[in-house]
Order: sequence, then C-alpha cells, then structure tokens
Amino acid sequence: MEGDQDQSRLLQNQLQQALGEGRALRIAGGDSKRFYGNRVDGEILSTRQHRGIIAYEPSELVLTARAGTPLRDIEAAVAASGQMLGFEPPHFGAGATLGGAVASGLSGPRRAYSGALRDFVLGAKVLNGRGEILQFGGQVMKNVAGYDIARLMAGSLGCLGVILEVSLKLLPRPEAEQTLCFALNSRAAAAKANRLLTQAVPLSGACYSDGQLFIRLSGAGETLARCAQTLGGDGGDSDIWAAVKEQTGDFFSASDLPLWRLSVPPATDPAALSAAAAAATLWDWGGALHWIKTRLAADEMRAIAATAGGHATLFRSAQAPGDGVFQPLLPGLKKIHGNLKQAMDPHRLLNPGRMYADF
Repeated sequence: MEGDQDQSRLLQNQLQQALGEGRALRIAGGDSKRFYGNRVDGEILSTRQHRGIIAYEPSELVLTARAGTPLRDIEAAVAASGQMLGFEPPHFGAGATLGGAVASGLSGPRRAYSGALRDFVLGAKVLNGRGEILQFGGQVMKNVAGYDIARLMAGSLGCLGVILEVSLKLLPRPEAEQTLCFALNSRAAAAKANRLLTQAVPLSGACYSDGQLFIRLSGAGETLARCAQTLGGDGGDSDIWAAVKEQTGDFFSASDLPLWRLSVPPATDPAALSAAAAAATLWDWGGALHWIKTRLAADEMRAIAATAGGHATLFRSAQAPGDGVFQPLLPGLKKIHGNLKQAMDPHRLLNPGRMYADF
C-alpha cells in the first residue's frame, strides 16, 4: 500500500503545484479515449503508473483497483474466477485503463440488459481540483450511503476530479453464449428485438447492421439450445459484439465521415431516423443506441434526435461543431453542472472545457 500512497501523493503534489501556478491539467491514463469530447489544452496529469488491483473478493463479486490499472488486466483477473465486468466497457486501444473507462462512462452491447457502467460503481477515491483526496461510497453494497458522488464520476470526463481508485460490482460469467442472426429490414428487426424483451429469453445483446439483426443469448447451455430452436434464425458470428463494442467493423471504418451517437427510446422507428439523416445506421442496445455517419450539421442531428425523444453526441470527428460535442444543457441542468464544477474544481483546473465550454 505504500506504493499506492506514494503515487497518490505524486499526483496530489503535481495538482497542487499546477493550482498554485494557475495551470490547467489534462488528465490521461492510457489516452485511448482522448478523441471523445472537446479538446483540452493543458499539462498532462498521468495516472498510468497509479495501477494495480487493491482488493478482489470473488465471493462478494466486488473488485477495487487503482485508476491506471489496464482494463485487460482486470478482465483477465475476474475471468479467472468466472466473473466479468457487466457493463462490457469498450477499450478503443491496448492501453485502456479503469479510470478512463469510468471517466468516459461508456458501456458495450450488454448495457441494455445488465446495466450501465454507473450502475456498477460502488465507490471511488478522487483527487479534486482543490488538491484534496476524497473517498466516496464503499466496497460493498451495504456500505454505499450518502450522496452518490462516486457514480457522478462515471461519464464526468475528468471535469470533477482525478479518479484514483474505483470499487466495482461484478457479475458471474454466463456458462455459455450463442449468437443468432436474422435477415430483416431495420423496422422489422427493431420490432423483433423489442418483442424479445417481453419473453422469457436470456437476452444479452441485440444489434443491427447491413440488413442483419444479431441476437446474443447468455445462460446455461441447455437453455440456450431450447431458445435457439424456438427463435430460429441462423448461427451468427459472435465476433460481431467485439466489433461493435470496439468500433472495428466495416460500418465504422468504411469512411471518415463524422460519427454521431444518438440515444433514443428503444421503440424509435430506425427507418425514420435513417431517412431523416439520409444515412445508413447501425443500432445497438435493442434499438436504444444508434450510430450514424453523416456530414449533417450539429443542429440538424440534434433536431432529429429530439424528434425521436432522445439526444445526440458527436462521438468522433476531426473537428467539433461550434456548439460543442455534447447536447447543449437545459438551464436547470446547466446550473447543476456549474454548481458541481464549482464544488469540486472551483479554479477550472481539471480538463477545462472537455464537456462544455463553461466547465
């Protein structure tokens, strides 16, 4: 634990020095998510050396690790005990770390069926913009009380504090998984994916690309065999889930068009979204998450998302739009964000502007 304290103190000292000199800091671990959000100019505060699993209790389904711990190390450790990270985080690079995964708040194809990343965060140790090290939450569910600041770290992109440690709830790894494929148009595919939610089917993934609906089933082998026989379809390539999660498939690499991420109700008509954007879409989470590659202006994409009852984020692009990467905040939410930033980082030292210009 002495090494942990040494690394924490080094990060704390670097932050306090920057605070005294009025220098902004750009927080980085593996830097695999650097593309996500608005550009930040500042001295790098690296958590890469602040690494290692602190505690892991397989019987309690709980793990605590330092922010710089590579995701691949954590996934290998829990897999050896027949467990997994239920939110299936994307890596977007070999250097992906736990801190970056939590700060980005991104979840993979299993998210709609197992829960989002924030749902698995039990506690966190954070270095705030005042140079203070704070502990939030706990390492077991019964100890999680008070203000849920730990979960606020999920998706905060480092704007509220430097994540030092995180405690996560884990899930048992399913005995078996099977992928089925159905040749359908996007509207019929969305209807089928939504219909499966009302049935006794061990669904853990539903995505659609290029005229094919892919369904992932997770559970006991005999159960999957019965479900597959009932549902029909063809045997699908299980590699589709990694390709969608890591954005390595043909849809994501076919062009350099800006990539938009639309979060909408699962019952949204995918054909209407595609027609409005005049572009093909790939959808995940049973139709609640749509990826669209287009050069439409930001206000047009956000209007399309709003019409569907959702919101739009410019996920990848060589250049951010004038009004930023993320959906503009309503006045009430903007005030809450501002109050949180003022409480945690009053001098706007940490990743200033990465989410919104005022923060």
